[in-house]
Amino acid sequence: MTPPSVSGAIAEDRVLAALDRLPPFSPVLNKVLASLSDEDVSFSELASTIETDTVLAGTLLRIVNSPLYGRRATINSVRHAVAIIGIVKIRNLVLGLTVSRRWTAAQIPKRWSMRHFNIHSLGVALLTDTLALSMPVPYPEGGFVAGLLHDIGKLLAATAAPEEFTLAMTRCEVNGMPFTEYEADQLGVRHAELSRLVLERWNLPVPIRDAVAYHHDPALADGGSLNLAHLVEAADAFVTGLGFPAIQNIPARPPSDAHAVGERIEAIRGAFEAEFESLRGFL
Repeated sequence: MTPPSVSGAIAEDRVLAALDRLPPFSPVLNKVLASLSDEDVSFSELASTIETDTVLAGTLLRIVNSPLYGRRATINSVRHAVAIIGIVKIRNLVLGLTVSRRWTAAQIPKRWSMRHFNIHSLGVALLTDTLALSMPVPYPEGGFVAGLLHDIGKLLAATAAPEEFTLAMTRCEVNGMPFTEYEADQLGVRHAELSRLVLERWNLPVPIRDAVAYHHDPALADGGSLNLAHLVEAADAFVTGLGFPAIQNIPARPPSDAHAVGERIEAIRGAFEAEFESLRGFL
Protein backbone atom coordinates (compact mmCIF):
# COMPACT_ATOMS: atom_id res chain seq x y z
CA MET A 1 0.00 0.00 0.00
CA THR A 2 1.34 3.43 -0.93
CA PRO A 3 1.95 5.53 2.20
CA PRO A 4 0.15 8.86 2.09
CA SER A 5 2.14 12.03 1.71
CA VAL A 6 2.19 14.22 4.80
CA SER A 7 1.53 17.88 5.29
CA GLY A 8 4.44 20.23 5.76
CA ALA A 9 3.55 20.91 9.38
CA ILE A 10 3.37 17.21 10.23
CA ALA A 11 6.58 16.50 8.36
CA GLU A 12 8.42 19.25 10.23
CA ASP A 13 7.19 17.95 13.59
CA ARG A 14 8.27 14.42 12.73
CA VAL A 15 11.66 15.57 11.48
CA LEU A 16 12.38 17.63 14.59
CA ALA A 17 11.31 14.68 16.73
CA ALA A 18 13.75 12.51 14.77
CA LEU A 19 16.46 15.07 15.43
CA ASP A 20 15.78 14.80 19.15
CA ARG A 21 16.11 11.01 18.98
CA LEU A 22 19.66 11.19 17.67
CA PRO A 23 22.44 10.93 20.25
CA PRO A 24 23.34 14.36 21.64
CA PHE A 25 26.34 16.20 20.32
CA SER A 26 29.53 15.68 22.26
CA PRO A 27 30.77 18.59 24.40
CA VAL A 28 33.56 19.09 21.87
CA LEU A 29 31.19 19.39 18.92
CA ASN A 30 28.88 21.71 20.87
CA LYS A 31 31.78 24.04 21.64
CA VAL A 32 33.10 23.97 18.08
CA LEU A 33 29.64 24.78 16.69
CA ALA A 34 29.29 27.61 19.21
CA SER A 35 32.61 29.02 18.06
CA LEU A 36 31.09 29.70 14.63
CA SER A 37 29.31 32.68 16.20
CA ASP A 38 32.34 33.78 18.24
CA GLU A 39 34.71 35.99 16.29
CA ASP A 40 37.06 36.22 19.27
CA VAL A 41 37.74 32.51 19.77
CA SER A 42 41.47 31.93 20.28
CA PHE A 43 43.56 29.07 18.95
CA SER A 44 44.40 28.03 22.52
CA GLU A 45 40.70 27.77 23.40
CA LEU A 46 39.96 25.72 20.31
CA ALA A 47 42.96 23.47 20.87
CA SER A 48 42.02 22.89 24.52
CA THR A 49 38.52 21.88 23.45
CA ILE A 50 39.74 19.41 20.83
CA GLU A 51 42.32 17.88 23.18
CA THR A 52 39.56 16.64 25.49
CA ASP A 53 38.59 14.09 22.80
CA THR A 54 41.65 11.88 22.40
CA VAL A 55 40.28 9.93 19.42
CA LEU A 56 39.41 13.10 17.56
CA ALA A 57 42.74 14.70 18.43
CA GLY A 58 44.61 11.65 17.15
CA THR A 59 42.70 11.59 13.88
CA LEU A 60 43.27 15.30 13.42
CA LEU A 61 47.01 14.91 13.89
CA ARG A 62 47.10 12.06 11.36
CA ILE A 63 45.41 14.33 8.83
CA VAL A 64 47.66 17.35 9.34
CA ASN A 65 50.74 15.09 9.14
CA SER A 66 49.52 13.39 5.96
CA PRO A 67 50.96 14.20 2.51
CA LEU A 68 47.94 16.43 1.93
CA TYR A 69 49.56 19.24 3.90
CA GLY A 70 53.14 18.54 2.86
CA ARG A 71 54.71 19.28 6.25
CA ARG A 72 58.36 18.27 6.57
CA ALA A 73 58.42 18.47 10.36
CA THR A 74 55.99 16.35 12.35
CA ILE A 75 53.18 18.19 14.13
CA ASN A 76 52.91 16.57 17.55
CA SER A 77 50.16 18.56 19.29
CA VAL A 78 46.75 19.98 18.53
CA ARG A 79 47.96 23.42 19.60
CA HIS A 80 50.77 23.23 17.06
CA ALA A 81 48.31 22.06 14.39
CA VAL A 82 45.96 24.98 15.06
CA ALA A 83 48.86 27.42 14.98
CA ILE A 84 50.17 26.04 11.67
CA ILE A 85 46.97 25.20 9.80
CA GLY A 86 44.78 27.95 11.25
CA ILE A 87 41.63 28.13 13.36
CA VAL A 88 39.16 28.02 10.47
CA LYS A 89 40.76 25.02 8.73
CA ILE A 90 41.10 23.03 11.95
CA ARG A 91 37.55 23.83 12.97
CA ASN A 92 36.28 22.67 9.58
CA LEU A 93 38.20 19.40 9.85
CA VAL A 94 36.78 18.80 13.33
CA LEU A 95 33.23 19.43 12.14
CA GLY A 96 33.70 17.20 9.11
CA LEU A 97 34.91 14.33 11.28
CA THR A 98 32.54 14.63 14.24
CA VAL A 99 29.27 15.43 12.51
CA SER A 100 29.53 12.33 10.31
CA ARG A 101 30.09 10.16 13.40
CA ARG A 102 26.79 11.27 14.86
CA TRP A 103 24.73 10.25 11.86
CA THR A 104 25.81 6.60 12.13
CA ALA A 105 23.25 6.20 14.93
CA ALA A 106 20.31 7.25 12.75
CA GLN A 107 17.61 4.72 11.89
CA ILE A 108 17.46 5.00 8.11
CA PRO A 109 15.79 3.22 5.16
CA LYS A 110 17.64 0.15 3.91
CA ARG A 111 18.36 1.76 0.55
CA TRP A 112 20.04 4.77 2.16
CA SER A 113 23.84 4.61 2.37
CA MET A 114 25.21 6.65 5.26
CA ARG A 115 28.73 6.36 3.87
CA HIS A 116 27.66 7.81 0.51
CA PHE A 117 25.83 10.61 2.30
CA ASN A 118 28.84 11.48 4.46
CA ILE A 119 31.24 11.43 1.50
CA HIS A 120 28.92 13.65 -0.54
CA SER A 121 28.54 16.11 2.34
CA LEU A 122 32.29 16.30 2.87
CA GLY A 123 32.92 16.89 -0.83
CA VAL A 124 30.36 19.68 -1.02
CA ALA A 125 31.81 21.23 2.14
CA LEU A 126 35.38 21.19 0.82
CA LEU A 127 34.44 22.60 -2.57
CA THR A 128 32.12 25.28 -1.17
CA ASP A 129 34.83 26.35 1.26
CA THR A 130 37.46 26.61 -1.49
CA LEU A 131 35.10 28.58 -3.71
CA ALA A 132 34.02 30.90 -0.90
CA LEU A 133 37.60 31.80 -0.03
CA SER A 134 38.42 32.69 -3.63
CA MET A 135 35.25 34.48 -4.77
CA PRO A 136 33.57 37.71 -3.60
CA VAL A 137 30.71 36.31 -1.51
CA PRO A 138 29.41 37.55 1.85
CA TYR A 139 30.43 35.48 4.91
CA PRO A 140 32.97 33.23 3.15
CA GLU A 141 33.98 31.61 6.44
CA GLY A 142 30.60 29.87 6.49
CA GLY A 143 31.19 27.96 3.27
CA PHE A 144 32.42 24.70 4.77
CA VAL A 145 29.62 24.35 7.31
CA ALA A 146 26.94 25.32 4.78
CA GLY A 147 28.24 22.65 2.41
CA LEU A 148 28.58 20.05 5.15
CA LEU A 149 25.01 20.48 6.40
CA HIS A 150 23.18 21.38 3.19
CA ASP A 151 21.39 18.02 2.95
CA ILE A 152 20.78 17.31 6.63
CA GLY A 153 17.07 17.76 5.91
CA LYS A 154 17.20 14.72 3.62
CA LEU A 155 18.76 12.60 6.34
CA LEU A 156 16.22 13.59 8.94
CA ALA A 157 13.30 13.20 6.53
CA ALA A 158 14.55 9.68 5.77
CA THR A 159 14.73 9.00 9.50
CA ALA A 160 11.35 10.51 10.34
CA ALA A 161 9.33 9.21 7.38
CA PRO A 162 11.20 6.23 5.90
CA GLU A 163 8.29 4.85 3.86
CA GLU A 164 7.44 8.16 2.24
CA PHE A 165 11.11 8.90 1.66
CA THR A 166 11.72 5.52 0.04
CA LEU A 167 8.77 6.04 -2.29
CA ALA A 168 10.14 9.45 -3.30
CA MET A 169 13.52 7.84 -4.05
CA THR A 170 11.85 5.16 -6.16
CA ARG A 171 9.93 7.72 -8.19
CA CYS A 172 13.15 9.65 -8.81
CA GLU A 173 15.00 6.54 -9.98
CA VAL A 174 12.19 5.35 -12.25
CA ASN A 175 11.74 8.74 -13.88
CA GLY A 176 15.38 9.85 -13.84
CA MET A 177 14.50 13.03 -11.99
CA PRO A 178 16.21 14.94 -9.15
CA PHE A 179 14.92 14.38 -5.63
CA THR A 180 13.56 17.93 -5.49
CA GLU A 181 10.96 17.01 -8.12
CA TYR A 182 9.09 14.63 -5.83
CA GLU A 183 9.97 15.41 -2.22
CA ALA A 184 7.30 18.07 -1.70
CA ASP A 185 4.55 15.84 -3.10
CA GLN A 186 5.57 12.84 -1.06
CA LEU A 187 6.88 14.42 2.14
CA GLY A 188 4.91 17.63 2.22
CA VAL A 189 8.01 19.78 2.64
CA ARG A 190 11.37 20.32 0.91
CA HIS A 191 14.62 19.10 2.44
CA ALA A 192 16.25 22.53 2.18
CA GLU A 193 13.59 24.00 4.44
CA LEU A 194 14.01 21.15 6.92
CA SER A 195 17.76 21.76 6.89
CA ARG A 196 17.13 25.42 7.72
CA LEU A 197 14.94 24.44 10.67
CA VAL A 198 17.69 22.22 12.04
CA LEU A 199 20.36 24.90 11.71
CA GLU A 200 18.03 27.36 13.38
CA ARG A 201 17.57 24.89 16.24
CA TRP A 202 21.36 24.75 16.58
CA ASN A 203 21.56 28.56 16.50
CA LEU A 204 24.05 28.64 13.63
CA PRO A 205 24.78 32.01 11.99
CA VAL A 206 22.05 33.35 9.71
CA PRO A 207 24.22 33.42 6.55
CA ILE A 208 24.82 29.67 6.92
CA ARG A 209 21.11 29.00 7.44
CA ASP A 210 20.25 31.04 4.35
CA ALA A 211 22.85 29.31 2.19
CA VAL A 212 21.39 25.94 3.16
CA ALA A 213 17.75 27.02 2.87
CA TYR A 214 18.24 28.41 -0.64
CA HIS A 215 20.84 26.08 -2.10
CA HIS A 216 18.34 25.04 -4.77
CA ASP A 217 17.03 28.60 -5.23
CA PRO A 218 20.09 30.82 -4.69
CA ALA A 219 18.53 33.85 -6.36
CA LEU A 220 16.18 34.09 -3.36
CA ALA A 221 19.02 34.33 -0.83
CA ASP A 222 20.49 37.56 0.48
CA GLY A 223 23.92 38.53 -0.78
CA GLY A 224 23.36 39.81 -4.28
CA SER A 225 24.03 38.07 -7.58
CA LEU A 226 26.67 35.77 -6.04
CA ASN A 227 26.21 34.34 -2.56
CA LEU A 228 26.98 31.24 -0.51
CA ALA A 229 23.82 29.53 -1.75
CA HIS A 230 25.12 29.74 -5.33
CA LEU A 231 28.35 28.08 -4.26
CA VAL A 232 26.62 25.27 -2.34
CA GLU A 233 24.34 24.63 -5.32
CA ALA A 234 27.25 24.43 -7.75
CA ALA A 235 29.35 22.28 -5.40
CA ASP A 236 26.41 19.92 -4.83
CA ALA A 237 25.95 19.37 -8.56
CA PHE A 238 29.69 19.02 -9.22
CA VAL A 239 30.34 16.47 -6.47
CA THR A 240 27.30 14.47 -7.59
CA GLY A 241 28.64 14.57 -11.14
CA LEU A 242 31.93 13.09 -9.92
CA GLY A 243 30.00 10.01 -8.81
CA PHE A 244 29.38 10.94 -5.17
CA PRO A 245 25.66 11.73 -4.84
CA ALA A 246 23.92 12.10 -1.49
CA ILE A 247 21.48 9.40 -2.60
CA GLN A 248 22.62 6.70 -5.01
CA ASN A 249 21.13 6.46 -8.52
CA ILE A 250 19.38 9.83 -8.34
CA PRO A 251 20.60 12.63 -10.63
CA ALA A 252 21.53 16.08 -9.41
CA ARG A 253 19.38 19.09 -10.09
CA PRO A 254 21.19 21.26 -12.67
CA PRO A 255 22.61 24.43 -11.10
CA SER A 256 21.23 27.84 -11.96
CA ASP A 257 23.12 30.07 -14.36
CA ALA A 258 26.26 31.00 -12.42
CA HIS A 259 28.89 30.93 -15.13
CA ALA A 260 31.61 32.43 -12.95
CA VAL A 261 31.23 29.65 -10.38
CA GLY A 262 31.58 26.96 -13.02
CA GLU A 263 34.73 28.58 -14.37
CA ARG A 264 36.20 28.81 -10.89
CA ILE A 265 35.48 25.14 -10.20
CA GLU A 266 37.39 24.15 -13.32
CA ALA A 267 40.32 26.32 -12.21
CA ILE A 268 40.57 24.64 -8.79
CA ARG A 269 39.39 21.17 -9.79
CA GLY A 270 42.74 19.41 -9.49
CA ALA A 271 43.52 20.72 -6.01
CA PHE A 272 39.99 20.02 -4.80
CA GLU A 273 39.92 16.44 -6.06
CA ALA A 274 43.28 15.71 -4.40
CA GLU A 275 42.08 17.05 -1.05
CA PHE A 276 38.74 15.28 -1.35
CA GLU A 277 40.38 11.94 -2.14
CA SER A 278 42.74 12.28 0.81
CA LEU A 279 40.16 13.31 3.41
CA ARG A 280 37.36 10.90 2.55
CA GLY A 281 39.60 8.06 3.66
CA PHE A 282 39.30 9.36 7.22
CA LEU A 283 35.50 9.09 7.37
